[in-house]
Amino acid sequence: MHESAELRTGVVAAALELFDTQGFDQTSVEQIAKAAGVSRSTFFRQFGGKEDVVFADHEALLERLRVFLGEGHDDPWGAVCAASESVFSHFAHDPDLARRRYRIVREVPVLREREIITVFRYERLFDDYLRGALPGVDPLDAVGFAALVTAVHNHVLRQLLRGTKKVPLATLQEALADVRRRYGVPADASASAPDDVVVAVFPRSMPVAEVTRRLRSQLD
Repeated sequence: MHESAELRTGVVAAALELFDTQGFDQTSVEQIAKAAGVSRSTFFRQFGGKEDVVFADHEALLERLRVFLGEGHDDPWGAVCAASESVFSHFAHDPDLARRRYRIVREVPVLREREIITVFRYERLFDDYLRGALPGVDPLDAVGFAALVTAVHNHVLRQLLRGTKKVPLATLQEALADVRRRYGVPADASASAPDDVVVAVFPRSMPVAEVTRRLRSQLD
């Protein structure tokens, strides 16, 4: 891990511990900096304020997903699901820290509002990506798929955050596979064998843009 990333992780952990033990409003930036072993100026250089500490992981994840989605993918629907799995894996890696963050957010109104905005940013990122990766896609298909992936992800993640047991990544993967089937874009769609004649069968629910993409991939 890069030194700057390690520093941010240490500050976040120290801040969450203080928020959890003495309250968000009762904790000052000076207390966080002291607990993390950094200067006040370093804190403000790394974060804009106390709220930003709570959502620091999300900011890093959103940027990482932008890079990932920008790399280009043969299966855009699958890329969105893979991005969702990446976010879940991040928080599942340290469930105790994730649960502490969740408790704090639930107790502080201003943080709950920030969380709603953050969730929408993931959804918007997925929606924008699908529209760009699938020219001609119906906007309702793009926004609907993005919204459902985000909602399913949050539902499974809350199982982890509200409980005390591990929730395997496979739980999310199974749910996302169902999302793909519902939208007619299953990952296991079989490719046609090369021939002079191509016979293609697609689910009625498959978006027209995805039908076009798959036909083009077989004919090229």
